[in-house]
Parts: sequence; C-alpha cells; structure tokens
Amino acid sequence: MHRFLILSVLFAGATVIGPVTMKGDDHHEKRYYDRDGHDYHTWNAQEDRAYRAYLVEQHRDYREFGKVKSAQQREYFKWRHEHPDNVLFKVEIR
Repeated sequence: MHRFLILSVLFAGATVIGPVTMKGDDHHEKRYYDRDGHDYHTWNAQEDRAYRAYLVEQHRDYREFGKVKSAQQREYFKWRHEHPDNVLFKVEIR
C-alpha cells in the first residue's frame, strides 16, 4: 500500500510538471531568412514591435508573421532594412 501511494504521488507530480516543462520550449526565438537582404531576422519582442509598427503604417490588420505569404514577408523585410531600431525605437538617456 505504501508503494502504491509513492507511485501515485510521483505520477501526479509528473502530470503537473510535464506540461510546464514542455511549455518552456515555446520561448525559443524563431529566425526568418531575408532572401533579398541575405540575412536572418530573429523574431523576438523587439522585432514583433517593429512588425506591428509596419502594419499600422501600411494600414493592415495583424496576422502572425509566420502565417503571412512570403511576398508580404519580403515587403516587411525591405521596410525593416529602411527602418533600423534607432529610428523606430527612440531611447531617452538621462
């Protein structure tokens, strides 16, 4: 009976911890290759912020970047090379 209790606790712990450890893999930054620019763009919070600024400027609705057509991705990359971080994100130093 004691062994059954220990196994039950271990099983219950594994079922609770399992999804948490699998969820940790979702935070990997995805990289997209810019064919025209011959470079990679790492998709992180800052790149997502730039993408959203691009969508506002182009009067487009938000769609997840990985799901838009490659022609639209290339348009974004072209725009992104014309709008580097120091232009998009003004940082005040005091």
